[in-house]
Amino acid sequence: MNTTNAMPPRVSQLASALQQPQPMRRGSISERRMKCGKPACPCQHDPDARHGPYFSLTSAVGGKTRTRYVAPEQVAAIQRQIAAGRRFREEIDSYWEACEQWADQQLQPTVV
Repeated sequence: MNTTNAMPPRVSQLASALQQPQPMRRGSISERRMKCGKPACPCQHDPDARHGPYFSLTSAVGGKTRTRYVAPEQVAAIQRQIAAGRRFREEIDSYWEACEQWADQQLQPTVV
């Protein structure tokens, strides 16, 4: 069995990238325009007159879907945080794959 413990450069590179903390989150932002309850309001008949936009952040927490409204001025920051979270998950998947390849290399028979 090959018992080399030398860390492959790709694993080291990915591990280094994971050590850069940043604000991130899971979820998605959605935009809605809504009708109000006033029968005489134009929003009842004209989709372009509906109220909003209202933005909401939806994410799964503990197996449950949670939604909360967010202020319009927070949307850009939340979108950046969601994008950072997606990149982080991709980096974790790449790191996991590289570590598995490294583990597989340790199982290869050595040539004597």
